[in-house]
Formats: sequence, C-alpha cells, structure tokens
Amino acid sequence: MIQVKEFVDVSAATAEEKANDFLATLLEEQVIEIKYSAGYRLNRDISEQRSCILVVYRTASVPAGKHEP
Repeated sequence: MIQVKEFVDVSAATAEEKANDFLATLLEEQVIEIKYSAGYRLNRDISEQRSCILVVYRTASVPAGKHEP
C-alpha cells in the first residue's frame, strides 16, 4: 500500500529533523518520493514561515491476494 506522511513546522530545521527521524524507520526501497515546500502565512499582523515535507512511501507488506496497480 502507498501512503503519505506530512511534516509541517514553522522551523525548517524542525520539520527536517522530524522527517529524517521518520525516514530512518523505513527501508530505502520503501521511499517513493519526498517533496518540500515553504511558504508564508499571514496571521493578523505577523507573518509566519511554514515548512512542509511530504514523504510518499510504501508500507513494508502488501496483504495476500492484493497487488498494487
């Protein structure tokens, strides 16, 4: 099964650390794609930077009789 995991934080370093901790639990063959995005969000009178990392990965096992397309 293909799944996604999103890491969003106001600190790029924190989002990166969380994503790297998660990636350390996966086998390299499980990782399909990693996307990064950064943007600003206006919150009243202040603007906050948001960093987002999206990891697309395969779970370790596919149930018997099921095949991915």
